[in-house]
Amino acid sequence: MMKQFPTLGCCGLDCGLCPRYYTKGESRCSGCFGKDFAKKHPSCSIITCCFKDKGLEVCAKCSEFTCQKYDKETFEKDSFISHKRIRYNHNYIREYGLEKFLQQQKKRIEILEEFLEKFDEGRSKSFVCLAAALLSLESLEKAEKEIEKAGIGVDDSRASGEILKDLLNNYAREEKAELKLRK
Repeated sequence: MMKQFPTLGCCGLDCGLCPRYYTKGESRCSGCFGKDFAKKHPSCSIITCCFKDKGLEVCAKCSEFTCQKYDKETFEKDSFISHKRIRYNHNYIREYGLEKFLQQQKKRIEILEEFLEKFDEGRSKSFVCLAAALLSLESLEKAEKEIEKAGIGVDDSRASGEILKDLLNNYAREEKAELKLRK
């Protein structure tokens, strides 16, 4: 059995914005309980409760949300930096609905895939995925327009990648978002 929307983690993380989702080969992750997920990842208590036991796509749809699985530690100190957005994602789904959230995330994924296609010189995937997950959609769309307007593309992916990184870092500073991978 697979989730209907495997790019949306039960926990609120958007798997479609994760570098492992875009990895080629055996280490590629198919998303939250997507194809072969259980073979590659250890048991997840959130998936067990949300999807397997309750048949929900995301915990935000649960009448018991927020439960003890989402204590302060989970929301604020998880080592996977993309989790910084899960509280926002759950609140957005609860307020505006899953469909509207998925439409917004689809735009994020489209922008991310465009950036990866044009600017991934082999070292920027994690950074660009992190930016797509943590920056506002408005900032991502502005960055996309600026890149398009400047005519920056795949001619020199290394130089273009550095320009994109600088641009995304500028938006991150404006939003006070951390785009550094934790050590």
